[in-house]
Amino acid sequence: MNIRDTQRVVVTGIGAISPLGHTAQTSWEGLLAGRSGIGPITHFDCSQIPVKIAGEVKDFDPGQYMSVKEARRISRGSQFAITALRMALEDAGLPEPLPDGERAATIIGTGAGGLEVVDRELINLRSKGYNQISPFALTGFLPNMPAYHVSLIAGAKGPISTIVTACASGTQAIGEGLEIIRHGRADLVLAGGVEGLIHETSIASFARAGAASTRNDNPAQACRPFDAQRDGTVISEGAGMLVLERLDHALQRKARIYAELSGYASSSDAFHIARPDPEAGGAVRAISWALQDAGLQPEQIDYINAHGTATQLNDSSETLAIKKVFGDYAYQLPISSNKSVLGHALGAAGAIEAIFSIFSMREGIIPPTWTYEYPDPECDLDYVPDRPRHAHLNTVLSNSFGMGGQNACLVLSKFDQMVK
Repeated sequence: MNIRDTQRVVVTGIGAISPLGHTAQTSWEGLLAGRSGIGPITHFDCSQIPVKIAGEVKDFDPGQYMSVKEARRISRGSQFAITALRMALEDAGLPEPLPDGERAATIIGTGAGGLEVVDRELINLRSKGYNQISPFALTGFLPNMPAYHVSLIAGAKGPISTIVTACASGTQAIGEGLEIIRHGRADLVLAGGVEGLIHETSIASFARAGAASTRNDNPAQACRPFDAQRDGTVISEGAGMLVLERLDHALQRKARIYAELSGYASSSDAFHIARPDPEAGGAVRAISWALQDAGLQPEQIDYINAHGTATQLNDSSETLAIKKVFGDYAYQLPISSNKSVLGHALGAAGAIEAIFSIFSMREGIIPPTWTYEYPDPECDLDYVPDRPRHAHLNTVLSNSFGMGGQNACLVLSKFDQMVK
């Protein structure tokens, strides 16, 4: 008997903070309203680089979710992780700490960890000397620290892992959480993705790689997934956290169930350090394997929450992958990219987009690709332009494709207690 037939996994809690809002619900409302989270960079002086825009989380006060002393000692990404965790636990009706911590796991994805901490402490070392380095520098920048903080606060003493697969990190973390429950190593997993990389080094690096939009005079229209005039992505930040539970565990405690996590797969392009496989082989494998894992045929997917970064190569490659997997049905399948107003939150993107996918099913609304205006002959599918679209959605595919050819896909389904 297949593991997925015996260990069904559901989502019972959600927490998020993003450039669109300080909660999952306000972020979702901002997405549906087309309220762009992209604007001029305020975190640092960007006069020396060509990119002047980003998706910043505005007016964030970490002191609402942790002590001011603790907030000063940790990275912005860890601050976001703690914030999203506490929202998710409250949403799931779970206490701090969890009642059976040894049966709770922690899987967090991130792209780079506390880069701003490294930069700050390097400046201190070079300008002020060794004695001026913070004793908390090491634990500030290590990429596994968000997972540590989540585990500590929740009292989650089971398996713990940090997934670092660039833009696929958040999606892969959720998928690996699914596998932990399926294999009986935990009853509950705190899974998600975090990123706090609005920093001059990261923004400048994306710019030098030719992957960042320089449409500085019109930030709200800068990130244009699948559009013929796209000129690169816009870096953003935030966190998304999901409480995953084994179905019988959730039912026993009478938890509210948002959705079922029914399929997951990851793959490698094994092609190029930055460019996607021109034949979209890695993306095709990840999508196909995720559908196979969920026990679904391509025609049973009702909507695709696309990776859709607004870079030339990614969007055409993702479109090709969808055509190869879905055939003629690809032209009937609604596809949209939340990054049109969210920007690209890197390691957090897949987790936030998984939450939006769940909300899409719950409310029967597909958020549009808000900035899509000019058709690209290579991107000729239905990208849901102009406005939200009402639709009956039973299953959603959420795609994430990271630099280095690292791909991860989730299949999320409406919860049906009778399905086996």
